[in-house]
Amino acid sequence: MTLGDTETIIRQRRQLAETAIGHATRGDWEAAVDANRELLETGPDTDAYNRLGKALAELGRNDEALEAYQRALTRDATNRIAERNVARLQVLVGATAVARENGKPVKAAASSFIEEMGKTGHARLINVAPARQLAPLSPGDAVVLALDGELLMAHVGDVRLGQVEPRVGTRLARLMKGGNRYDAAITQLDGEEVRIIIREVYAHPDNFDKVSFPGSSAARPGSVRPDIRGSALRYDDDEESEEPDEEQEEVEELDTSLPEYSAEPELEEELIEEA
Repeated sequence: MTLGDTETIIRQRRQLAETAIGHATRGDWEAAVDANRELLETGPDTDAYNRLGKALAELGRNDEALEAYQRALTRDATNRIAERNVARLQVLVGATAVARENGKPVKAAASSFIEEMGKTGHARLINVAPARQLAPLSPGDAVVLALDGELLMAHVGDVRLGQVEPRVGTRLARLMKGGNRYDAAITQLDGEEVRIIIREVYAHPDNFDKVSFPGSSAARPGSVRPDIRGSALRYDDDEESEEPDEEQEEVEELDTSLPEYSAEPELEEELIEEA
């Protein structure tokens, strides 16, 4: 391979890395997956594996995300981003598989309870299931949202919990038809009163200028705060919140030498640290 060929490949990898970061910044996770995979076809890259894992996790493809992070860890056994996300996804994937095998409700990921302005909201369910069907459920159980014509319905396993109140459900149904995806979890079970928290996990590019929850209660644009009512968050990652300075320092020290390209360390941290 000539020097010119090497420079061409380095330039191509740099452009693909910038493209992948741009897609992630805009929340276009499908395109981010494609861009990172195209980059990896030119050769292994620890940062690309981390970005790929982040994008796949955002799309709910946790098994594939785990594999991507494991590949990053294979290339760099000291990479804290990969290490932390491998540990987290192994627990999540394992717990989900066991719960499904036993026919039990699956606990929602802790990230479902982080409120972010415009992306998270609360809703009451109407036309709820009989009490005997609600009895085995508890706050923290993951909820699947599904369209039934123009209605947005909430399910836990085989149990149809009820309809998301039209005040919220009508808008989300329209956005889901446009390609948006949402996670949800039970926050309150009190007789026939069932409430859920809903979090936008993917905004289709066609909906990028449409807010899922106008007037949501977070303190300011871009701010987040945990919803800790009840006991739904007892399985949160305490260690994560105790080490912000360490993680910032770690990302800033990522290798930026070619051919592996790592641009804008603060952006890299935001895009690939939290899966």
